[in-house]
Amino acid sequence: MGRQTQRKDDLLVSSNFIRAVRESGYVSLSTALAELIDNSLQAAATEVKITIARPAAGGLPEIRVEDNGEGMSRSQLEVCLRFGGSSRFDERQSFGRFGMGLPAASLSQARRVEVTAWQDSQPANQVFLDVDAIATGAPVDLRASRLPGPTNGSGCLVVWQNCDRIEYRRLAWLQRALRRDLGRIYRRFLSNGDLALTINGTRVEPIDPMLLMAKVEGHSARLAFEPLRYELAASSGETAFVTVRFAMLPVQHWHRLDNMTKRRIGIVGGAGVSILRAGREIASGWHLMGAKRKENYDDWWRCEIEFDPILDEHFGITINKQGIRASQVLQEALAPELESIARLLSSRVRQAFEEVKFQAATEASCRIAEAADIDLPVIRRVGKGSGALNYRIGSEQLPIETMFISVLKQRTLDVTLNVDHPAFAALYRPLQTLGDEAAAELRIALELLLLSFARTTALLDRDGHNCEALLQLWSRTYGRMLQKS
Repeated sequence: MGRQTQRKDDLLVSSNFIRAVRESGYVSLSTALAELIDNSLQAAATEVKITIARPAAGGLPEIRVEDNGEGMSRSQLEVCLRFGGSSRFDERQSFGRFGMGLPAASLSQARRVEVTAWQDSQPANQVFLDVDAIATGAPVDLRASRLPGPTNGSGCLVVWQNCDRIEYRRLAWLQRALRRDLGRIYRRFLSNGDLALTINGTRVEPIDPMLLMAKVEGHSARLAFEPLRYELAASSGETAFVTVRFAMLPVQHWHRLDNMTKRRIGIVGGAGVSILRAGREIASGWHLMGAKRKENYDDWWRCEIEFDPILDEHFGITINKQGIRASQVLQEALAPELESIARLLSSRVRQAFEEVKFQAATEASCRIAEAADIDLPVIRRVGKGSGALNYRIGSEQLPIETMFISVLKQRTLDVTLNVDHPAFAALYRPLQTLGDEAAAELRIALELLLLSFARTTALLDRDGHNCEALLQLWSRTYGRMLQKS
């Protein structure tokens, strides 16, 4: 005899299935709401309004998400709360893929969900799912009911009632957290003007973890390199690109910020990699960095990896679009180079902090030089006026035979010492062996020698003499002598 055929109705027990779906793994209310916003964007919405309220004093919150998208027909509405009922199942063109987002995300946060849709100002239709009713064994009826009253244009409204998974005691705290999280997840759409998102009437602003858009004390992060592109083949045979961008934060200008400000703008605790799928962030963390471990210096650079949904298998995208599981192919294609770049940027940050420390130690010499400048021959035609000069001493890597370079601009004489020239170690290393007072006196004398030389050459240059050749010859001569010493 053949094996008894299992009836379709026995495939699952509705009451138990609904309870299990409520544990579908959304890590926060923000990631669950993102499923609804994804649907709105996929329906060509340009406005999404989120409203959070408590219908009754002490009662559970209610969340409403309304958009101005293309809405749904009655037949589409009747399948939107079916698990896997999407007409776009396994498509790789946009956000959705499995048709699980709307029902799974809704029931992970609320005990009842209602979906209302309308098109072309026609009467609206509504469907709902109620966890408590299903748990008692009541039949699930997803037939749409028509609502009375007029509508305007097209759109969709999702209402989550009895939201029993919200941990925030105050809705103001919840709103602030949602603005932060959703502003980061949808930063591309918000900054491009493709989406206007509000929470209780307050506009959600884009939040860029790369800090390229942040303007703090007149400075922003900048791209460390041109974007990198890696072409990978999908299981379908198509190919698509993974784009990687790295950004460096301005250590010299932001290191003085207090810890509260650093945390507020996202410097502290913001290190790592942001993963974008179809322009929407799906993960952030320490991804594809090979054997490099995260350290404090890594707060000062960022990485962003963007890919097309065609490459979902390589990133291990799950139903709820949270986190990634990189394939072996993806690891081999990206991790070695990204690890190398991460180590390079970490080293650059370390050097930048050394430069900050070095420059801070030169402030005494620069103040003395500025005080003396008023009694020195005037260097005219530099910036506005002809008053005393300002001075700055820094250090960085320069061509090996150059001891230092000086630039006079806007009445500031900027002297940059070459850390790779033998003079740098020969002059500054002995200072570390001296007592604080003796080292400070010797350092000031040394730096005033350099500043006076740089000022003299600047004065001669303004009088028509070319001192660049003299400086290069002197640097080479001094370097050779030091190498022989």
